[in-house]
Amino acid sequence: MTENHAKPKKLKRQKLRNNEYYNTQDMFDKLYQLSSEGKTFSKLYELVVHPANVKLAFRNIKKNKGSKSAGVNHHTIFAIGLRSPDTLVQYVKNRLEDYKPHRVKRKEIPKPSGDIRPLGIPTIEDRLIQQCLLQVLEPICEARFHKHSYGFRPHRSQIHAYSRAVTLANKNKLHYVVDVDIKGFFDNVDHGKLLKQLWTIGIRDKRILSIISKLLKAEIKGIGKPAKETPQGGIISPLLSNVVLNEFDWWISNQWETFKTRKDHTKMRVIGGKQRFDQTVKYATLKRYTKLKEMFIVRYADDFKIFCRNHKTAFIVFEAVKKWLSERLGLEISHEKSRVVNLRKNYSEFLGFKFKVVQKGKKRVVKSHMSDNSRRKVIEKIKAKAESIRRNQSKAEVTKFNSTILGIRNYYRYATHTAKDFSEISYSVKRILYNKLKKVKSNKGCITPFFQKAYKDYLNKKKIFACGMILFPIDGVKHKSPLNFTQEKNSYTADGRVLVHNSQEAVPSFMVHYLMENPIRSESMEYNDNRLSKYIAQLGKCAITSRALVIGEMELHHKKPRKMGGKDTYQNLIFVCKEVHKLIHAVNERTISKYLNILKLNEEQLSKVNTLRKKVGNCVIDNVAS
Repeated sequence: MTENHAKPKKLKRQKLRNNEYYNTQDMFDKLYQLSSEGKTFSKLYELVVHPANVKLAFRNIKKNKGSKSAGVNHHTIFAIGLRSPDTLVQYVKNRLEDYKPHRVKRKEIPKPSGDIRPLGIPTIEDRLIQQCLLQVLEPICEARFHKHSYGFRPHRSQIHAYSRAVTLANKNKLHYVVDVDIKGFFDNVDHGKLLKQLWTIGIRDKRILSIISKLLKAEIKGIGKPAKETPQGGIISPLLSNVVLNEFDWWISNQWETFKTRKDHTKMRVIGGKQRFDQTVKYATLKRYTKLKEMFIVRYADDFKIFCRNHKTAFIVFEAVKKWLSERLGLEISHEKSRVVNLRKNYSEFLGFKFKVVQKGKKRVVKSHMSDNSRRKVIEKIKAKAESIRRNQSKAEVTKFNSTILGIRNYYRYATHTAKDFSEISYSVKRILYNKLKKVKSNKGCITPFFQKAYKDYLNKKKIFACGMILFPIDGVKHKSPLNFTQEKNSYTADGRVLVHNSQEAVPSFMVHYLMENPIRSESMEYNDNRLSKYIAQLGKCAITSRALVIGEMELHHKKPRKMGGKDTYQNLIFVCKEVHKLIHAVNERTISKYLNILKLNEEQLSKVNTLRKKVGNCVIDNVAS
């Protein structure tokens, strides 16, 4: 684009953008609102098979890396993308009329402990159906989930869970932790109990529950039908695992944190610039007039901690939790990994970190490191990436090494003693890196703008280059304080979405709705989905002239024509205005001259047109019309 334009407005988070483009956001918002009010839902099937929901499901799973992983039938996203939109919608409806899930492919992933993590990979067709279910069920469940469960939920992360744990130890001064490790959680989920929990949460459409039941019992290739288990690898499995443990979250929470008193002692006050519920008076009242045990839970998937005020309470909670999990959910805990930890004396591990509290002046504060196991894994990962550079001496391998270092740094920088940890890691791999990289090392090379910004404190230090590219320093880490999750952030409320993304539209919504509601019916689902994606990515403008695309005057061009083997892939498509498209394909000199005079292209724009002309086999246009 050659013209000077104002900086384009920031695009919204993709999944929320997709919801709006397919006109499903209002539906999801309504489900969330009704679920928040305690309503139940007996007519969800129609929403699951609604054409907009099916098309949205295709779009969402298409962007998932796993969409290119084949199931037992060897199909990937490209296979279902060949169907037309209407055919795809009808396929989902036909399958769900009498749903019989395909067999699930088993893949075993080694765990750091030496155990095996079994993954179940459904066919891409069943993943599409699971995505259709997930989109409708998630807003209902999100309204009922506890606010301090963080695993596999929109906008929440491991760092949010870790931050909450640090807050409970630092600010709430809760220094006794109940650490519980559930034995093979995902392998021991009772299907009947799970369906009852879905019913309790409000999902009371028997057709939907029947489909989920069949999905859970899908035959695993080479093993058979599982009696228990929520298969790891299925799109809907994370949501179902949260449903299983949601009952446990609320049982712990209602012992203290959300215990309802006869008189409402909570007050609204401004905390951190926002209106918050202050429960200080309520907790003081509970301490004074009741024998309730103070406890707070923080959970990420099946990894959770319960923070208590004293040693006695922690042991009572520990025994109660073991009994409750066994009797209510049929889950057993690992006695070797479960215990009560006094943070003033010992470390507790959580999500790759280990932390304790230490005396600092007149108060106790959290001291945290990478866990020992995390450190070992990081060292092995660095060695493996260095070995890859030694074997395949290329800039691509150096880029992968740097990406690994950056990813590790960005996660573990939230430990208070992260600089010390990474300094020790750097020292321990120094000799190994020297030996593996000595043939590709140099003292000169390219220093990227990103390096100058991210590692500005290292610009005057000794730098190492490999294959002409700078290697990111392993010890280039500074502590960053973790931030708690902002509870108002929510995909299913208007105010919550403002916190998720820029609320201003990047492209006209009526145009997006037009493209969505008027697919090229003779074309595939992949073509139509990429048609929408290209329009959004180009901000609704012609790729050559930067002018706004207008219905009836905009055309989607194949860079490499189909007759020359070109496909409907995103990379092979580009939106241009009608006149530009004519110019790309024109071979007659009078026709070329006509459209040059209409468009009045500058040199850079003509250069882009010539690039596209060469790809379709046409000659280059030499001059720009006056």
